[in-house]
Amino acid sequence: MNPKTSRPRRVFLGFFGAPTLGLKTVFWLMGVIFSLQLALAAPGFAQTGGTGNLVPIPTINLSFDQADDPDRLATVINVLFLLTVLALAPSILVMMTSFVRIVVVFGFLRQAMGTQQTPPNQVIVSLALFLTFYLMLPVWRTIENQAFKPYMANEISQSEAIKRALDPVREFMFAQTRAKDLALFMRVAGEPKPLNKAEVPTMSLIPAFIISELKTAFTIGFLLYMPFLVIDMVVASVLLSMGMMMLPPVMISLPFKLMLFVLVDGWNLLAGSIVRSFGPLAGVPG
Repeated sequence: MNPKTSRPRRVFLGFFGAPTLGLKTVFWLMGVIFSLQLALAAPGFAQTGGTGNLVPIPTINLSFDQADDPDRLATVINVLFLLTVLALAPSILVMMTSFVRIVVVFGFLRQAMGTQQTPPNQVIVSLALFLTFYLMLPVWRTIENQAFKPYMANEISQSEAIKRALDPVREFMFAQTRAKDLALFMRVAGEPKPLNKAEVPTMSLIPAFIISELKTAFTIGFLLYMPFLVIDMVVASVLLSMGMMMLPPVMISLPFKLMLFVLVDGWNLLAGSIVRSFGPLAGVPG
């Protein structure tokens, strides 16, 4: 007889000597009992007309009725527009602000120093968000004064408010977009050569702004890599000359990279350089 198959089964007993049930079985029994209670309670609730002690079950009604009041329809449209804007807010924050350049530069910094997940992604994204709020504050103040406040005071229409809010954002993107990138998307879209900024469609300006930001971020990342690359090469050469080929150079060079970054006050230098790279729109001289 196989000794593996002849082992007796272990039975775990509860307080009263009965085998204990698994969690899945317990939850299944609870669901069955709850369903039976609802099935038995529903007829009694219907017979008492909802005046008994039973808990009523909520229902959702979706209907398409004719609106007699135009203000009611306008309110519904405004709510739908607000929900759409809130849903697209993360994309707007990434596509039409300085967030792309900042977060890419911080990512290059972490890779150049070789600190793996330090600082963590939450810290990098949070710092990039706050720097974005700081950089875009003049633009948002202009939007508030020219579009939001007049619209809330019923001085302008909704379409005029959107146009006025888009103008400062377009000016910001024009200041950071290369003419070569803008010409590329204008040519791909089949648009004629614009005579001024007003003739440039926003749908061509946004992707041109994004790739211009990526090019600028990659340029800054290259400059960040150079001093740390020199430290890696020096450490690798020293270890190779000492015959320590099995010792990872990254492990030895990391303390020197951290020391260099701290001595030059790297965070202050990098944050100031990023802010000044956006020019006068950030409120800081270029």
